[in-house]
Amino acid sequence: MDDKTVIITYVNEAWARNNSLLDLYLESFKNGEDTEELLNHVLVIALDPAGFDHCKAKHPHCYHLQVKSVDMSSAKRFMSKDYLELVWTKLTFQQRILELGYNFLFTDADTIVFRNPLRRIPVYADMSCSSDDFKPTRKLLDNPLNTGLYYLKSTNRTIEMVKHWRAARARFPGRHDQKVFVAIKWELIRKLGVKIEPLETVYFGGFCEYHDDPEKICTMHADCCIGLDTKVHDLKDIAADWKNYTSLTPQERKKGNFRWTVPVRCRKSTRWRKP
Repeated sequence: MDDKTVIITYVNEAWARNNSLLDLYLESFKNGEDTEELLNHVLVIALDPAGFDHCKAKHPHCYHLQVKSVDMSSAKRFMSKDYLELVWTKLTFQQRILELGYNFLFTDADTIVFRNPLRRIPVYADMSCSSDDFKPTRKLLDNPLNTGLYYLKSTNRTIEMVKHWRAARARFPGRHDQKVFVAIKWELIRKLGVKIEPLETVYFGGFCEYHDDPEKICTMHADCCIGLDTKVHDLKDIAADWKNYTSLTPQERKKGNFRWTVPVRCRKSTRWRKP
């Protein structure tokens, strides 16, 4: 973008195949409010050759990040060895993006976009990060962070932050990137002076804390949901709900009768609550 910001997500063959997460992700930009133009600034990182081929058939901006240590093509069981390798791989690439002078908004591929999320990113923070459970009454950084969506400015601080984050993996064996980040967030703030801002779930929603205010929502993440088929099923329901909502007249919207479909399969797959 004009301010050197790029939107990035990651896929493998399982996520990029037809009728899977990448289709839902890209389609959401086309169906959102003033979001289709953002597709020009979305870079999809493919982690295997088949995922790259699927991506090229759907989107003009794809990059094949070669990962030789593990087969990245299939859907990975949550917290398996291959899953951990996948989630840590993204940080190496993100560090390089920052070093090249680009800011980025990262989202997991199990996300759909309704409105421009960048309009809700605070300008003063080095890092803005989504939350599983945001309460305004808490101190800001007492809100649990979810690294399925975050924005990073390209600064010396954020480059050092990602280096420190990656290096901390060795201190927390068997943990994924989010768990490690949460464990070291105060360390990053004290040592590097990084400003971290959690994002409100009413704007950056998810299945962990399920809001149903369509007037405010910018993104929806299928967090707290286990299984590729489960995520796809319930995100399709949410995407259909959004189409129904945007077809309403302003008068019909004001009546406040619209409700999202409850993510039934995700609710059964893991913890779920509605505030």
